[in-house]
Amino acid sequence: MLRPVLTIFLLFLRNDALENGLARTPPMGWMSWAAFFCEVDCQKHPHDCINERLYVTQADQIVSDGFREAGYTSIHIDDCWMEMQRTALDRLAANRSRFPSGIKNLAKMMHQRGLQLGIYEDYGTLTCAGYPGSKGYVELIFASTGTFSDWDVDYLKFDGCYCNISEVAAGFKSMRYALEKVQKKMIYSCEWPLYLKQAPEMIHYDEIAENCNLPKIRREIAKVQKPGAWNDPDMLVIGNGNLTVEQCRSQMSIWCIWSAPLIMSTDLRILKPEYREILLNKKAIAVDQDPMGKFGKRVYKEGDLNIFSKPIQPIEGEKTSLALALLNRNPDSPIDHTFTLSSLGLHEPVKLYRNSWSNTEFGKVNPDASIKVTIHPGDTLFFTAKLLSGQ
Repeated sequence: MLRPVLTIFLLFLRNDALENGLARTPPMGWMSWAAFFCEVDCQKHPHDCINERLYVTQADQIVSDGFREAGYTSIHIDDCWMEMQRTALDRLAANRSRFPSGIKNLAKMMHQRGLQLGIYEDYGTLTCAGYPGSKGYVELIFASTGTFSDWDVDYLKFDGCYCNISEVAAGFKSMRYALEKVQKKMIYSCEWPLYLKQAPEMIHYDEIAENCNLPKIRREIAKVQKPGAWNDPDMLVIGNGNLTVEQCRSQMSIWCIWSAPLIMSTDLRILKPEYREILLNKKAIAVDQDPMGKFGKRVYKEGDLNIFSKPIQPIEGEKTSLALALLNRNPDSPIDHTFTLSSLGLHEPVKLYRNSWSNTEFGKVNPDASIKVTIHPGDTLFFTAKLLSGQ
């Protein structure tokens, strides 16, 4: 249902966020977890198990279906890719039967397709699925051959299972320090706040922001973010079958309003056209990737109606254009609503108003003009209201 999917808690990020020159706009790509989880029985599930064939076929789909051109330029491995034991040199190793070419060659295959490769590890003694963790081995992950940097990996998702609460902060910082020592630069996505949810007094958001490009979010205190530091409310599950088309539009809309990473997790090989259309919507993606990188805020709430507003370009002096999302959280009943642009923060006499899903242009709209809309159950109306140059 829509409610649990959109009950995402956000992070406060100060302006002294991690600066490694990466993730200047919210990353976009594909990740295996929400669609394929930890399926490792390739005999019973040859097309749906965690192996190199899965990532190559999804990468090919990204290229052939236009996702790469739309901005989805990374393929992310999640948990369950490893052997259960480290090598004789204490290195991590990809499962030999499921990844016969190795991660280095898989990264090469991604790069040949114009894509990047992301990988998964955990600070604890084990990963969440019980594979070798990195506690006591962080430096080895980047030492000489047979390591993430040697494999030419572009992105690291770092988890926190099997780790004591008292070790969480030091563990995630240790990986940041290790990443800084290697020539190969990687986007650093960390689950740090998630593993302190039982001890909120230990969550220091400025510290997290200084160490992570994409912190995983679980608390609703986000106020500021910037290029290189993005609130990550998790994967897009559009097309997985557990949301209606309307609810999928809502997830895409709110993620874009939040300037969130757009990481798909669905089987692209069987994705229906109506879901592909949502994920490839150019106007929605443009809002997400707006160069200012502002975090959209809720500016109106009445019952199940929530209206979000996000400053976007173009800019006229100190005035910005806006993206607007009108979300109906009720899964059963439509909402009729009348509003004005001025009530949502736009006070210029002339505006250009577009509906980003139906691609309807309303032309010039007076900020005090009444706009009547009907929002279907679980759906979101997504608008861009752009300042007109010279007006």
